[in-house]
Amino acid sequence: MNNNRTLTAFGVMWFGQTISLIGTSMSHFAMMIWVWNETGKATSTVLTGVAGIVPSLIVGLVAGVLIDRWDRKRVMIASDLAAGFSTILIFLLYSSGQLEVWHLYITSAIAGAAGTFQYLAYSASITLMIPKAQYARASGLLSLSSYGAKIGAPLIAGILITRIGISGLLLIDVVTFLFAVGSLTLIAVPNPTTTPEAAANRGSFLQEATFGFRFILSRAGLLGLMLIHFAFSTAESLGYPLITPMILARTGSNEVILGTVQSVLGVGGVVGALLLTAWGGPKRKVYGVLVGVALTGLFGDALMGIGQTLAVWLIAAFGLEVFIPLFFGASQAIWQSKIPPEFQGRVFAARNLMVDLSQPVPMIFAGVLSDRVLEPALMPGGSLVPILGGLVGTGPGAGMGLLLVIAGVFSAAAGLAGFAFAAVREVETRLPDFQEPKPAEATQAEQTAT
Repeated sequence: MNNNRTLTAFGVMWFGQTISLIGTSMSHFAMMIWVWNETGKATSTVLTGVAGIVPSLIVGLVAGVLIDRWDRKRVMIASDLAAGFSTILIFLLYSSGQLEVWHLYITSAIAGAAGTFQYLAYSASITLMIPKAQYARASGLLSLSSYGAKIGAPLIAGILITRIGISGLLLIDVVTFLFAVGSLTLIAVPNPTTTPEAAANRGSFLQEATFGFRFILSRAGLLGLMLIHFAFSTAESLGYPLITPMILARTGSNEVILGTVQSVLGVGGVVGALLLTAWGGPKRKVYGVLVGVALTGLFGDALMGIGQTLAVWLIAAFGLEVFIPLFFGASQAIWQSKIPPEFQGRVFAARNLMVDLSQPVPMIFAGVLSDRVLEPALMPGGSLVPILGGLVGTGPGAGMGLLLVIAGVFSAAAGLAGFAFAAVREVETRLPDFQEPKPAEATQAEQTAT
């Protein structure tokens, strides 16, 4: 396939998914405010996120096998349509005055399952659409999409929600899903060719579903990277979902302050993504992984929890996200370089399943612990005030702030621990890259010369 044509196709695919992500982020912002106003509980907002994660645990391995077998473009189209259906369902329930919080758990589950297929197909397709040297930059563009949505969505949603309401935002989300589908119909998305190694690893569905685990377990460097990602995800799942309810609690449900902090979260991510896209990351990508994790914990989560004013929250919001593209981009570049494209659906599915397993329990634990233990203990006169009141303050939101500090310290420890293991430090030199297939034009020229 012509390289320029393939790069153009990647650009079209990226743009379509970016527009869709902005629409989804706008509707999500609106629904989280709705949930908080309906319940006033951190647990309810957290459970909405958990409901979207659990399906990925259930369908992840199946999705990995099917993506390595099926046409990846069709998988992405079907996934976008399924996610759009869940938004339509929310719109109908809300417009008729029948929406309840538990409905969002169901629609989040539908969107979560669809998102698992979409993410795996999207990630695996990129490997064949751009050169290896550009993997980190491509990850930077993906991060740019994510953080661009974090900036734009709260600002746009905050303006539009007073004019067109939640129903209007949900309809915009549906339109953006259709835009993503339409962009995919315009391009060719390559599928991997069947190599002798891939044919040799064909077996029963169960054997193929567990192939990704066997692949990772037999490579200590990849296993170490996955464990660090697991630890980082555990820490972020403990603290990150509490940012929204913590700020609402500490500001008396001030939506303007919340929107400002969320937008700066996006600004930090955009700056980090732009730097990674232009720079391409460090020569030793693993350093980007480990340093990115450590700095995110210290200058993001921990500072966010300690902060009690908008100024501190804005600094922490920037620090929380600016290093994430470095971590994600460097990590993804390593995985994409070391795994043959025909295996990536299954290996990415196994990796993602292990990382996703780190999320539901800490998220639920964080909500319950905050509501029932830490928040009461850090109210004026509470049992933890003499010990920790000077660090995170007292009153509504202080207990959630304490959990953010704990999460930040844990993240920093996970990143720094990676330097202690040679298999992780030297993963790029110890594991060989997969051999890229020669372009069709080069192969034909060689045959002609022969």
